[in-house]
Amino acid sequence: MVSSGVSLLSLRGYLNHKKAPFFIAKKGAFCLWLKLVVTIVDHFKESFTFAYQFTFTAYPMLFNSYSFVLLVLLTFGLYYLPVRTRAAWQLSILILSSLFFYGYYQPLLVLLLLGSVTINIISSYLIIHGAAYCHLLHSVWGVVANLSILIFFKYSSLFAHTFLPVQSEIGSFLLNLPLPIGISFFTFQGISLIVDTYRNRNNAAYRQLIPKSIVEHSKRVLFFKAFFPQLVSGPIVKAHFFLPQIEEKFLHSIRWEYVFKNLTLGYFFKMVIADNLKDHTSIITYPYFEAESTLTLLIALFGYSMQIFADFAGYSLIALGLAALFGYQFPINFNFPYISTSFSEFWRRWHISLSSFLREYLYIPLGGNRKGEARTCLNLFLTMVLGGLWHGAAWSYAVWGAFHGLALLLERYITTHLKIRETRISQIFKGGLVFSLVTLGWLLFKLPEFSHVVAFFKALTTNYNRPLNTLPVALILLFSMPVIAYHIWYVWGEQSMERIWVQKRLLQVEPYVLGCMLFMIITNSGSSTDFIYFQF
Repeated sequence: MVSSGVSLLSLRGYLNHKKAPFFIAKKGAFCLWLKLVVTIVDHFKESFTFAYQFTFTAYPMLFNSYSFVLLVLLTFGLYYLPVRTRAAWQLSILILSSLFFYGYYQPLLVLLLLGSVTINIISSYLIIHGAAYCHLLHSVWGVVANLSILIFFKYSSLFAHTFLPVQSEIGSFLLNLPLPIGISFFTFQGISLIVDTYRNRNNAAYRQLIPKSIVEHSKRVLFFKAFFPQLVSGPIVKAHFFLPQIEEKFLHSIRWEYVFKNLTLGYFFKMVIADNLKDHTSIITYPYFEAESTLTLLIALFGYSMQIFADFAGYSLIALGLAALFGYQFPINFNFPYISTSFSEFWRRWHISLSSFLREYLYIPLGGNRKGEARTCLNLFLTMVLGGLWHGAAWSYAVWGAFHGLALLLERYITTHLKIRETRISQIFKGGLVFSLVTLGWLLFKLPEFSHVVAFFKALTTNYNRPLNTLPVALILLFSMPVIAYHIWYVWGEQSMERIWVQKRLLQVEPYVLGCMLFMIITNSGSSTDFIYFQF
């Protein structure tokens, strides 16, 4: 709720208070900006309060809900109707369905999305069709505007919690700002559009992707950012990858096998594995974990590692299948990450669309590895810390990013200065070590409060004599087995490329495995819940 007492007078009093943060100068730009924001809020506080209550109190339509299935079926039926202007019709149908999907529970959410889209429409259009001497200016203000929206809605609470008294009215206001679903994903896609457009402004092929008609361009950008399969949890699709795909689609071109496999595996991971595991990994919640044994907590943490993979990889697979149903291709987002034998390999396999975005739009522009060893290490560390903060407005996520950044730096030093002979045993050891450390890192996702993490480690070291909590442990291991088997299937298939009989056997077994997955989806799905990455 927005406090009815928020006013310019109260803010001015706080800014003049002797305990105000040292970096807020009384005549500084930040002070003036903050005064302007609160003046606007004070002027429109009644309507803003109503909009806040009305807009941000529910969740988007879930992929595993009946309403979503109905939306997809209706959209699919209308999408492939044999109308005369099929390309324009198909684009319009997907735009309307996407906006309906995003605003299903709270229609005012669409206004924020449309505002973000408008920034990207204008900026990218002017980069191509505006005056040449202003191209850089249009790209800069476009990126800054995108980041400003993200920072205001996502990180104002972190700023307030860190620097402002909770009791202050402005602090209370910032702490209670809502986090619109999917804002991190569609903001990054908007930045991708602007940066790609600026980089390719003199590329004749790319310029054709930004039509002269502002109306046509607006529809394409709106579709690019709002396409419902990836709108709220990715994959993060880059403009140069997606825009060339916007064209007329045909029913006979659908890759039905690809669609079926991705949807079946995705829903199986989400509804059977993740949704069941969440009920049993809930023991990793303060203060309940304090009563559990060391072995129980270790297995529960292992189960959470399986859960977060099944949840997010499941969403990404569903998104790939849905996009293909309408003739579009998304990049693969997970490539069996838990077989990684190094942290660099892990980030080439886990949330690939995010790691490639950070590399292409942050790490390389910072200088990459082109400016010496010290600068390379700094660039890598900063990229991982910011990538951690992208996941959430809490310092625990920055620590998680720093943890991975330090692991990558240590790994870089070892591979550069130490020559280690590679054997099958060393590969297994490294794979186990990387998985264990990655799993340990997920604790910061499950317990964002540092004090709770400390309490968890205390329980690990002191509860070794307590009895094993048999039932949840058994169920965690049971529902983790498909994720383990999924990775083993991949390893076995990759190592057997030259053994044709193994490949044939895997292909023969695959339909039965998919059939079993469908049966489990129908008979053994867990209680429906949000995807974990909805919060990011």
